[in-house]
Amino acid sequence: MTTTTSTPKSLAAFASPALGVAHPSVSCLIKRSLDILGSCVGLFVLAIMLVPIAIAIKIESPGPVFYSQLRHGLHGQQFRIWKFRSMVQNADELKTLVKNEVQGQIFKNENDPRITRVGQFLRRTSLDEFPQFWNVLRGDMSLVGTRPPTPDEVAKYEEHHWERLNVKPGITGQWQVSGRSSIKDFEEVVKLDLLYQERWHPFYDVQLLFKTVLHLLSRSDAY
Repeated sequence: MTTTTSTPKSLAAFASPALGVAHPSVSCLIKRSLDILGSCVGLFVLAIMLVPIAIAIKIESPGPVFYSQLRHGLHGQQFRIWKFRSMVQNADELKTLVKNEVQGQIFKNENDPRITRVGQFLRRTSLDEFPQFWNVLRGDMSLVGTRPPTPDEVAKYEEHHWERLNVKPGITGQWQVSGRSSIKDFEEVVKLDLLYQERWHPFYDVQLLFKTVLHLLSRSDAY
């Protein structure tokens, strides 16, 4: 399902002074080269998995194979993110009926009834996120960064939250390897995002990528 939800108000209406100079990682050629190489490998794997995943999604739930949604990236700029659809077709309309189990400007529910059985498998293995390698190749995202927020989340940001958008959003990041779905407070997510910015260097990205692979193999902290 393709979502065309627009920003609740213009970006300028709620942008913060904390949204300042881009982090050094944004202009790092080593990081960008790693993103291009990694996204090409990811898209190759995606091409291999595309048909069986598409068939599985279609058999269980009517609707499109891919799901797209507007997100905010570097300096709050909007882009359209792509994933394999892991929920029922009208999931966005049903969101208000599902309890948010996380505090702050983020939405999570461990037993979200909108998620299909195929979707549960895709999320546990993070296969639903493989189409995002296209976003990485385009430059909207990086392999490693912060979780890209939705427009309704950004509309509720306080000033210090904007600092997390001084880097490109990533498929994985400090939050994902530090607990991911077990973290129930958005302020903890923000602290981890800022910790990533503080610790960052190109080889730190490589470390986080290896940690991400270990998390995927254990299939822990994901829903």
